[in-house]
Amino acid sequence: MDDPLVMGILNLTPDSFYTESRVQNRKDMDRRISVMLEEGGKIIDVGGYSSRPDATDIPAEEEKRRLTPALEHLKTDYPDVIVSVDTFRSDIARWAVEEYGVAMINDISGGALDDRMFETAARLQVPYILTHLRGTPQTMQHETDYQDMMEEIMLYFAGKLRTLQLLGANDIILDPGFGFGKTLDQNYELMRSLPEFSIFERPLLAGISRKSMIYKFLNCSIEESLNGTTVLHTYALLNGAHILRVHDVKPAVEAVNIISKLKNK
Repeated sequence: MDDPLVMGILNLTPDSFYTESRVQNRKDMDRRISVMLEEGGKIIDVGGYSSRPDATDIPAEEEKRRLTPALEHLKTDYPDVIVSVDTFRSDIARWAVEEYGVAMINDISGGALDDRMFETAARLQVPYILTHLRGTPQTMQHETDYQDMMEEIMLYFAGKLRTLQLLGANDIILDPGFGFGKTLDQNYELMRSLPEFSIFERPLLAGISRKSMIYKFLNCSIEESLNGTTVLHTYALLNGAHILRVHDVKPAVEAVNIISKLKNK
């Protein structure tokens, strides 16, 4: 990660918050994967469970059914691409890694929604994205009453990292959890505080693409939020982000290239 990486989002859900990112058939899926890779994406993050606020809860069987076609396609046609599975369920994570060679687990719950996830990630020995989340996708926006948000988040990561390391997990990436149990102002406080996470000496992922902290603040639609997204991506890159998780790969790659040019002269 000498240069930051761009992770392209492949949504296999019918209710993800950004309509244009959803894929509902094989043709759309093939096109989106090929475009993201052509535009410079290095990681494809495949998700079958929507993590937007108030998202509908679905059983593991339905999540697996949604994921299967994409994981089969990526394994067969793009065997060298880094694939991440976006799931908080340990059984789904293990299945994706063992059956389809998925290289990374992206758990939005930080292990809180499945008490076997940490053990599973350590046993599988694949990179694990540890995210800060309060509550669940269904309740998180009602759990924003922090006494000191940054202190709580830093203690959260310190404790969870300790647990993962004792279990033998090695490659851990931190995701501060923009939009997960934070108000609009708290999201901007978190963004201003990104340099503080360098104390953990772990790669940092920023997942801010087209989120409400942008379109609500700018009083625009989700579809009109790309420029604001790129501004925040640039700020995140200048303040320690190693991975950008995005809907729009090309603008993010351009931001990475320009910032890398400025830093490397």
